[in-house]
Amino acid sequence: MPSGGASGAMEMPAGGAVAPASTTPVHTDHVQITNFAFAPAEITVVAGTTVTWMNEDITQHDVFAPPVGLQSPVLNQNDSYTHTFSSPGTYRYICSIHPFMHGTVVVTSG
Repeated sequence: MPSGGASGAMEMPAGGAVAPASTTPVHTDHVQITNFAFAPAEITVVAGTTVTWMNEDITQHDVFAPPVGLQSPVLNQNDSYTHTFSSPGTYRYICSIHPFMHGTVVVTSG
């Protein structure tokens, strides 16, 4: 797993608060990484869709779920990562640098 910088320490947003993640699935192919959260936290796409994650935080993040093929490089601010979901299913992922960050992609057959 990637480290959290030179010290490896977990960085928290100012005030120690983490943005609450929405649990309502959204039909989109874009996920923002902002305020130490994936937004939206759960998306729904049709098989064959390419999803893009964009890091809008000043802190490094990644998209990590090796068993399902998600393993982005470390994303700096304004970096993006894409992955095409070819099979229906529910794909859960985290930021391995900040494992309290969770997201889900639900892939339907159409």
